[in-house]
Amino acid sequence: MTDTAALMPRRREVHPDPYYLDYKTSITRSPSLPLLSMESTPSEETGPRFGHNKLGALDNNLICNYTQGKALAVGERIRVHGRVLDETGRPVPHTLVEIWQANAGGRYRHIKDTYFAPLDPNFGGCGRTITDENGYYEFMTIRPGAYPWPNRANDWRPMHIHFSIFGHAFGQRLISQMYFQGDPLIDMCPIAATVRDRSQLDRLVAPLDMQNSRGMDYLAYKFDIVLRGRRQTMFENKPEGM
Repeated sequence: MTDTAALMPRRREVHPDPYYLDYKTSITRSPSLPLLSMESTPSEETGPRFGHNKLGALDNNLICNYTQGKALAVGERIRVHGRVLDETGRPVPHTLVEIWQANAGGRYRHIKDTYFAPLDPNFGGCGRTITDENGYYEFMTIRPGAYPWPNRANDWRPMHIHFSIFGHAFGQRLISQMYFQGDPLIDMCPIAATVRDRSQLDRLVAPLDMQNSRGMDYLAYKFDIVLRGRRQTMFENKPEGM
């Protein structure tokens, strides 16, 4: 079928500033020369592909996937769900979505994370799922804690979940973050501040979704991911989306 939708121009002006003085490590990591546009190769566009049969039954349930259901993670239970969409609002089916996050105390299961908060022995902090035919995905997890980071004298990262979205091959990957509605640390975070357009930053904030919450069990947050166009989700590694 021929696609007759209008062309959505890329909006590089709304992408986060790569060089931002309040975000200390951006000073050394941001490009000092003009960016080069290079054509992709067939291997990047067509493979390798993720094997859908590699997903386990608990891969999208971070509350119990680290122990394979033998014990539950500690913290506030939440459901994170939404759709992956293209710039015209069409669903993107059968695409791999991965997440990783800190535990309820704000600590990652990583050798370089030396924050004082304890590790949860029952929480690994990562999960994955495949969108269905309507582009829908969902995760059960624990609300991550905020944590300090060595930037300025007293900077803290807001509660957040990292997202990775794959296209048809591993060479097509987008990375973003999801914040939580009402978190006051969003407005104080130098990393969030690199997104100068407030309407674009708000698209990284998942609203509370009481309709899909479950009483006496969990709260739900809805986070739709738009790959390109005027309502595009902000991505850390590719400003133009897929």
